[in-house]
Amino acid sequence: MSVNDDIFKFEQLVVYQKSLEYLDFTYETSCKFPSNEIFMLTSQFIRAAQSISLNIAEGAGGSSAMFKRYLNISKGSIRECIVCTTVAYRRKYISDAVQKTSRIKLTELSKMISGLIKSLN
Repeated sequence: MSVNDDIFKFEQLVVYQKSLEYLDFTYETSCKFPSNEIFMLTSQFIRAAQSISLNIAEGAGGSSAMFKRYLNISKGSIRECIVCTTVAYRRKYISDAVQKTSRIKLTELSKMISGLIKSLN
């Protein structure tokens, strides 16, 4: 048994790997938010970022129709992350550069997921 035998097929998807990179980015970014945001914005931001990866993984094992449904849920989570990014920027928890980086990463993920959805049609 090789190491690759332990890898689930969804783990080979570039969009899944990118979603994990964004999740890492979210953890790194939100840990700098004020402590009073732990149960509010910080928690919501991390949950939304986790949801992108979780829904890609959950949908990947099913039919094309089911996978598309979960990919669309991931896109909704991307939109949640956009709002969290905007709120964090407006509250001055993140810099302009971090805001732009977040939006660039989320735009890339959204385009990748849209492409994957189209390929399933």
